[in-house]
Amino acid sequence: MLDIRFVRENPEAVKENIRKKFQDAKLPLVDEVIALDAEYRRYKQEGDALRANRNKLSKQIGALMGQGKREEAEAVKQQVAADAARLAEGEKRCEELEADIKRIMMTLPNIIDASVPVGKDDSENVEVERFGEPVVPDFDIPYHTDIMERFLGIDLESARRVAGNGFYYLMGDIARLHSAVISYARDFMIERGFTYCVPPFMIRADVVTGVMSFAEMDAMMYKIEGEDLYLIGTSEHSMIGKFIDQIVPEADLPQTLTSYSPCFRKEKGAHGIEERGVYRIHQFEKQEMIVVCKPEESKAWFDVLWKNTVDLFRSLDIPVRTLECCSGDLADLKVKSVDVEAWSPRQKKYFEVGSCSNLGDAQARRLRIRVKGENGNYLAHTLNNTVVAPPRMLIAFLENNLCEDGSVKIPAALRPYMGGAEKLVPKK
Repeated sequence: MLDIRFVRENPEAVKENIRKKFQDAKLPLVDEVIALDAEYRRYKQEGDALRANRNKLSKQIGALMGQGKREEAEAVKQQVAADAARLAEGEKRCEELEADIKRIMMTLPNIIDASVPVGKDDSENVEVERFGEPVVPDFDIPYHTDIMERFLGIDLESARRVAGNGFYYLMGDIARLHSAVISYARDFMIERGFTYCVPPFMIRADVVTGVMSFAEMDAMMYKIEGEDLYLIGTSEHSMIGKFIDQIVPEADLPQTLTSYSPCFRKEKGAHGIEERGVYRIHQFEKQEMIVVCKPEESKAWFDVLWKNTVDLFRSLDIPVRTLECCSGDLADLKVKSVDVEAWSPRQKKYFEVGSCSNLGDAQARRLRIRVKGENGNYLAHTLNNTVVAPPRMLIAFLENNLCEDGSVKIPAALRPYMGGAEKLVPKK
């Protein structure tokens, strides 16, 4: 969320940012919110004047009563009563204006970084760099669920009976591999200096609206009926929410946390939920990383975060590339974002396995996360990035480590988490 003062003082910059994000329908909101803000400030100024005058008149009433000037005192009392009614009316109008201003400000997109390429959607994202050599083997790579079924490792039919499409049972070696990847990712991040955390898997509405846009909320979140709670769609929401209404001493920054959680998503607006696959699903598990830091440090932390994901995937022999997300592909709160994509030998192309985002002070402003500095308090910057999100990550792992005989290699880094096994042998 932007600072209303910034909008007031830089309306054309805000409008140009909206155009870059191809959200022209929001352009009238800039002038509307500026007008509402001007009206709000007028009422606030008038209210302050009325309160000051009320104090002055109250003293006059006492003095007049002491002098026996009852009629004059009564006249002043009537003036005080009239001012009180006017003040009450102004305060009510201020509340209405404040709500309208907040509603609009919550929909205006954050100012994107100057380095972000301008484009309408993810088809115009820009490749930045490749890591590892993408290989297409001489043998055919089966569909990922077919690979899992060779290990008796997935049961989608039972999951459909129990919960519907978009759910799965992972079994045996594939289930163990799933847990091994999560455990390895946890230790990988701990070794890089991040504090491990298991957060709440449900969050309140004020946290939800603090960490994401209304459009994202509607498309993603499951609401718990009858309670002010939502199932988390990703653990960074709960992790950033940890700092709501907090004033963090500057000496305690940066806060670097890595978290495990299940994640739940409606996937509203997605191109259907695959019946066979586990690429786009309603439930999955994830290892995440977040940073809360000083504003001047967020750009450097952004590069640290996405490089962590690249390094982890490369340690598991998976080629990856990074894509700079264009302006139209950025969620409204994001300043800058890079997607990490893994190589798919079967599809002969890369696909998304993680996303790294710098949100500037947008989440901190909404959640009131401040830093106590030497010269006063200021808003923190927040960042997040996916470490791994199986089972999607398992697709990349299985395809890139599949051997011609149907076995799957276990890279050295993962073997301690798989009982020392060097490969998985299919059951059928």
